[in-house]
Amino acid sequence: MQKLLNIGILAHVDAGKTSVTENMLFLTGTTKQLGSVDAGTSQTDFLPVERERGISVRSSYISFTWNNCQINLIDTPGHVDFSAEVERSLLVMDYAVLVISAVEGIQSHTENIWNALQKRNIPTLLFINKVDRMGADYQKVMDDMAKQFSKNIFSFQTLTDEAQNDVQIYSHLDSLYHKDSFIELLANFNEVIFEQYLNEEIIENSTIEKQLQQSVEKAELFPVLLGSAKYGFGVKELLNFISTYFSPILYDAEDVLSVLVFGIDYDAKLGKLARVKILSGKIHNRQTIRNQSKFVDEKISRIRKSCAQKSKDIDSASAGEIVGIAGMLSAEIGDILGDKAISTETRVKLNTALLSVQVKAVEANDYAALADALIILSKEDPQLAFDWLKEEHEFHLKIMGAVQIEIIEQILDTRFNVKAQFEKPTVIYMETPTKLGEGFVRYWMPKPCWAILKFKIEPLPVGSGVEYNSDIGVNDVHQKYQNEVEATISTALKQGIKGWEVTDIRITLIEGEDHQVHSRPGDFKIATPMGIMDGLTNTGTTILEPILAFNILAQEELLGSVVSDITQMRGSFDSPNIENEQFALKGFVPLSTSLDYAIKLSSKSGGKAKFTTELHSFQACADEHAFMREFKGISPLDRSKYILKARKAIQ
Repeated sequence: MQKLLNIGILAHVDAGKTSVTENMLFLTGTTKQLGSVDAGTSQTDFLPVERERGISVRSSYISFTWNNCQINLIDTPGHVDFSAEVERSLLVMDYAVLVISAVEGIQSHTENIWNALQKRNIPTLLFINKVDRMGADYQKVMDDMAKQFSKNIFSFQTLTDEAQNDVQIYSHLDSLYHKDSFIELLANFNEVIFEQYLNEEIIENSTIEKQLQQSVEKAELFPVLLGSAKYGFGVKELLNFISTYFSPILYDAEDVLSVLVFGIDYDAKLGKLARVKILSGKIHNRQTIRNQSKFVDEKISRIRKSCAQKSKDIDSASAGEIVGIAGMLSAEIGDILGDKAISTETRVKLNTALLSVQVKAVEANDYAALADALIILSKEDPQLAFDWLKEEHEFHLKIMGAVQIEIIEQILDTRFNVKAQFEKPTVIYMETPTKLGEGFVRYWMPKPCWAILKFKIEPLPVGSGVEYNSDIGVNDVHQKYQNEVEATISTALKQGIKGWEVTDIRITLIEGEDHQVHSRPGDFKIATPMGIMDGLTNTGTTILEPILAFNILAQEELLGSVVSDITQMRGSFDSPNIENEQFALKGFVPLSTSLDYAIKLSSKSGGKAKFTTELHSFQACADEHAFMREFKGISPLDRSKYILKARKAIQ
C-alpha cells in the first residue's frame, strides 16, 4: 500500500525553497524540464506576478510519487508579508521541510516559522541549502540552530569543499547507527536503547531505525540534510530520507466524513474553489455534503487534484488527501464540511496586519470593478479585512507591509484588469476607555420607536478584549430586544471617539425600557451605538499603539548607535549579551517609530545585522504620538442624521 504524506516546504524568502521544490518535481518525473526561479519557469510560482518578481505569493499544492510514497507537497511563500498563506497551510501539514541558507543562516522569518511549527508540534526536517555558495558556513548554521531551535538537531550528512562549486556531500546513515553521539541522542527517547547502550550491548539496526522514525514523527528529533538546490545537489537524498523516515499519518477513509476548508480560489471556468483537506471519510462527485459551519447543504460539482498550474479532475478523494472542490458556494476558510462536527484546530499567528491602506481606482469608471476584485481577494485572504465605506466611496485593506501593496496592485492589474493606486499606509491603533462612566440613550422619537438603555462602561487590562453583560431582567427589556443589543455591540465598537476600534472594555447594560406597542427589535439596534458612544464621550478614551518585541543581532561596534536609535524610537531594552564580537539586544519598540528600521540597520551593518520583530501587545500612548482619525460615516453622536440614516430616510 502506498504511503501518503502531506509535507509543507517553508523558508525565509530567497533561501532557495522553490528551487528545492522544482528539483523534486524534476527528479520524480512530474516535470520533464527543470523549472527555474530566475528564468520565470518554476511550476509552483505560476501566477504572472510570481514569475515576474521571482517570489512566491500563494501556496501551491503538488502531488507526486517517490519510492512508493505519494507526497502532497505544499510550497508556501517565504516573504513575511504573505504569512497568512503559511498560517493556513500549517493546518494541513503532516510534516515540514524548513529550508535555511548556508550563507544567510537563520533569518528573521525563519525563526517565526520554526516557532509556529513547534506550537503545532509538526515534525520538521531542516535542509541547509546553498552550501556551494561563497560565504557558506554549514557548521555555524548548525551551532545557531542548536542555540535557537533545539539541542535535538542532528546532521545526517557531512561535506567537503564547502563554499565551492565542487562541494561534495556525503550521507553516513549506516555509520551513524554505530556512532556514540547518535545512539546517545536516541537513548534519550527509548529506555531499551538506553539500557543496551549503558551495558555496551550490540543494538540492532532495525531497533535504531524504528526509534529514529518514531523520534522524527513525534517531533523529538530534527534531522538535518545538506544541499545546493540550484545544482540539484542533495535533493535526491532529501526525497529518500522523507520516503524512508517520515511515517505515514493514519487517516480513516471508512469513518464519517469530515473536511477542513483551508483556502479559497477562483477558477475562470469553475468559479469558487474550496481548497480542502479530507480529515476522515471519502467524497465523490455530485455528492451533497453539509457545511457544519454555515448549516447548509451543497452539492460537489467537481473535484480537482492540483499540480500548480496543471490540474486534473478526479471522481473521488479519500481521507488524508488535499483537493479543490467546486460547488461549495457558502464555504469560507476555516469551515468544516461533512457529517462530523469538530472544532477547527487552533490557528498559529505568524504575523499580524498592523497597517491600514486606502485603495482607489485610477479610473472612476472602475470603482465597481475594483470593489468586486477586492471582495474576491479578501475571500482568498480574510486577513486583508476588506472594509468598504460606501458613504465615503472608500476601500480600505489591512496589510503586512509595502511588498504586499505592490503585489496586490499588480494582481489587480493583471488578473482583474483594474488599475488601482494605494495611499500611504497608516499604523492601526486601538482605543480603550480612560475611566469608569455611563452611557445613556432615549430613542423614542420620531414614532413609532421606543428603546431606552443605560450602560456602565469600564476599562479593562490591556489584552482583555471586549466583555458584555446584562444586569436587567426581561420585565425591563424583552429578551429578544436584549439579544439585539448584544449582537450590535461589536458594530458599535468599530469606531470610538478618536476614530479607532475600541477594545479592553467591559460594557454592562444596567437599565432599560421597552414599550409594548412602539418597540421593535430594530429600535435597539439603532439605540445601542448611540448609548455606547455617549458612554465613551463621558469616559474619554486612551489611544493604544502596537508595540513590537524585537531581537537585534549585530556587530559589537554598532551597540552604541543601536541603543541610541532604540531610545529615539521610544523603545526600551534589556542589558545586551555580548559574545564573539557580536551583541544580542532584546526589547520593545512602537511600530510607528520603527517601520523602516530594518532597512536603516541593514545599511548601518552592511547587511550583517538581524532585526527580528513580532507583535507583543497594544499599549497606551499619548495622543501626540498617535494618529487620530475622523469618524467614517455618520457618527451616533450626530443623533438626528444618524437616526435618519439608520431608518433609511437619507442616503
